Amino acid sequence: MPFPADATVSEVGEFPLIEGLREVFAQGEQVLVGPGDDAAVLRIRNGHVVVSTDLLVEGRHFRREWASAADIGHRAAAANLSDVNAMGGRAHSLTIAMAAPRDLAAQWALDLARGFAEECGLVGASVVGGDLTSADQLMIAVTVLGACLQSPVLRSGAEPGDVLALCGRQGWAAGGLAVLGRGFRSPRVLVEAYRRPEPPYDAGRIAAEAGATSMIDISDGLLAEARHLAEESGVAVDVRRDAFEIPEPLQAVAAATGADPLSFILGGGDDHALLATFPTPGVPDGWSVIGSVAAGSGVTVDGGEYDGPTGWTHF
Repeated sequence: MPFPADATVSEVGEFPLIEGLREVFAQGEQVLVGPGDDAAVLRIRNGHVVVSTDLLVEGRHFRREWASAADIGHRAAAANLSDVNAMGGRAHSLTIAMAAPRDLAAQWALDLARGFAEECGLVGASVVGGDLTSADQLMIAVTVLGACLQSPVLRSGAEPGDVLALCGRQGWAAGGLAVLGRGFRSPRVLVEAYRRPEPPYDAGRIAAEAGATSMIDISDGLLAEARHLAEESGVAVDVRRDAFEIPEPLQAVAAATGADPLSFILGGGDDHALLATFPTPGVPDGWSVIGSVAAGSGVTVDGGEYDGPTGWTHF
């Protein structure tokens, strides 16, 4: 349902806007009752149900001057789909709620929905409901449901003697954020990586089937997530610098900003790569060994303390 280009969400009205959004979201075979009732009704044939919720706040998680509505939709969906991926599962259903200023363009909301739906389509997931309300600040809340056909991979199973491995692009979104934060749009490949992450959506299930002992998605920073694995598993994790090849775009941004290029990889988030531990041998294709697990506690880099940024914190 297209709206006039200059129409705001307030002018369109809540229920016509909801109807327009419903038309964007196709429903998968797992959906018995989709958007339009008090709640969705889903079926699950076997396995475990996996659920996660995320909240994105304008100015904190995204900026409209840095990314289009469709880009922000892709980012919001990817952040949630990746959480299920990190358990070794596959997302199948999501709900999305938006609190919006009354003068927000109605078309912006539809474009957000289309980007969100496109990202969900990469894993065959459906948007089955949501909510709209007015607020002084733009906020997007997402809940994702998925299924694991095997036991979910937790953060708490790493064992001394395991290896630490990475799957997916890492540090690119952080490089893009550094570029945007300085008012530039180049290297474009990094800016696009920030706007539309590319999580390795098949890698979580593959890792689980290969015997991963712990796993997490990198949303806030590689070293920060490694610390979560170490703390939850009661082990020490060491990351090796020489395990990483620094791509040319990151080297260019580092040279222009005076940063250590490795800091984007070790401290950057929002690419939603996966970090996991595996017994030796046992690392599946597509994963790269970047460190080791030992008895003890904490996270080190090349056996010592790391004094650079380790990741994002909200408070």
